[in-house]
Amino acid sequence: MATGKTMSAVFGDVAEGLRRSTVLIHGGRRGSGSGLIWSEAGQIVTNAHVVPGAHAGVQLWDGREFEAQVTDRDHLRDLAALHVAAHGLPSVSIADSSRIRPGELALAIGNPLGFVGALSTGIIHAVGLLRGLGTSTWVQADLRLAPGNSGGPLANASGQVIGINTMIAGRLALAIPSNAVKNFLSTGSTAAWFGASVYPTSIPAMGRKLFGLVILEIQPGSPAATASLMPGDILLGTEEHKFADIADLRGLLEGAHLRQVRFEFLRGNYQRVRKVTLQLGDLRRPSQARAA
Repeated sequence: MATGKTMSAVFGDVAEGLRRSTVLIHGGRRGSGSGLIWSEAGQIVTNAHVVPGAHAGVQLWDGREFEAQVTDRDHLRDLAALHVAAHGLPSVSIADSSRIRPGELALAIGNPLGFVGALSTGIIHAVGLLRGLGTSTWVQADLRLAPGNSGGPLANASGQVIGINTMIAGRLALAIPSNAVKNFLSTGSTAAWFGASVYPTSIPAMGRKLFGLVILEIQPGSPAATASLMPGDILLGTEEHKFADIADLRGLLEGAHLRQVRFEFLRGNYQRVRKVTLQLGDLRRPSQARAA
């Protein structure tokens, strides 16, 4: 090699650069998570379920700690943008995720199970849609993630970020593609404020298998919170239409116009379908709701 470095030394430099751009985030009921320094001016990206509130504690790789303000959030894409009052932060290069190919080497950096800056390596398995996860494209990698990795970077062998690690499906790690993150940061959330992060599930209830969206986190003061929805509740759909995948909820929330929506959901032993009415369309203020 022209630099005289071994392959392992170059790989170590790449991992070290990613570690310096990955932050530890405190603020969720589930403990700590990860985030990525997107710009040296203090913009940080993570998953929406990592930061359910309006603020979160952020610890940089060098030990400095800041209170970050959540500047935008999209629960359906599970993305959140934060800002800290700092400059000259170690940001990273962002890759064009449309150029990702199966078989490429992938690196994930995060803070799983209390291990700060942990590195996991594997290969890209696929890029595309997944059944039950709607119309969103996912970067699917064959590498190991654990609680605390959420919100951290997935990168290629050159250290360019190709996605934000979000969840595990089977044995695959799923990341939101970098191009989707860029779009979120440039356009913001265009959906009505709902205030809950969800995950698709299939559950046996009332003598049959039902598809639903289990609520993972609820943002304080949101329509979901004022409706007394709770983590663990399973949204089945509306009185008019049952959910078939997460895209149905995304379509329901599109647009900022005011409207009332009657949701059906399960709670507890799943033996009774409950109903709740939310007023959607106000992106800023909590709305009133009534439960039945």
